[in-house]
Amino acid sequence: MSELLRDTQLAFDSVAANYDGALGNNALVQRIRTRTMAAVRQNLSPGSRLLDLGCGTGLDAGYLAGNGYFVTAMDWSGEMVHRTKNRIVQSNLQARVEVKQLGFHQLAELQPDFFDGVYSDLGALNCAEKMDELAESLARILKSQGKLIASVIGRICPWEWSLYASKGQWQRAGLRSQREMVPVPLNGRTVWTRYFSPREFELVFARAGFELVSLRALSLFVPPPYMIGFAGRHPAVVDFLQSMDDSIGSWPLFRNWGDHFLIVLQKNG
Repeated sequence: MSELLRDTQLAFDSVAANYDGALGNNALVQRIRTRTMAAVRQNLSPGSRLLDLGCGTGLDAGYLAGNGYFVTAMDWSGEMVHRTKNRIVQSNLQARVEVKQLGFHQLAELQPDFFDGVYSDLGALNCAEKMDELAESLARILKSQGKLIASVIGRICPWEWSLYASKGQWQRAGLRSQREMVPVPLNGRTVWTRYFSPREFELVFARAGFELVSLRALSLFVPPPYMIGFAGRHPAVVDFLQSMDDSIGSWPLFRNWGDHFLIVLQKNG
């Protein structure tokens, strides 16, 4: 196991107990989560077998299982897996959800041509150390015409650039321009993160046999989740900005910006 993987694992272990609160599921996070889950339901029918990449505390897995899907929920953090297992038992969804402690580098353990769809929410895939190998692994375990639905942290976030540039913190403002994995602090620990433009992400998966189905921006006009204080003070403004996100976020050019982007890819053949 690399030091980067271990650092990221320990960071998420350290926040698992409180991750359903303001850190991992505040009102702005919920806006991203809601739209990602809607994309899953629009692209994959109930009864489908799904893989949750980076399940966190199991909120998405529980939601989809409750709506008729069969989910294999996996996370690299043992503490997150523990929280997910507890949630599934408390919700009596054991017949529909299997929970595994697996990292993205361990997908060879999963059965080939098994899943109808794979989803990943809130930038979990940004922590993948080798995205090209991950794309190949997903092509192996997805059925023909299977889909990947992912909300991914993007390179161009106007809110973030403006925030840090206004403070003269130019290095922080340009963090997302880095091509390699960069250290992002979390609870006094480090999450190693790589940022992608939608085109960069799409090309990685195109080489593994995927084609683009749809793309839109998330949190383009809406501020990113760490600006929850602003959102709390200006709820009506944020609701208006959300309406702009939803109406304009899929337009050419605009869909390449935002704190996250929501991409749907389909396996060819």
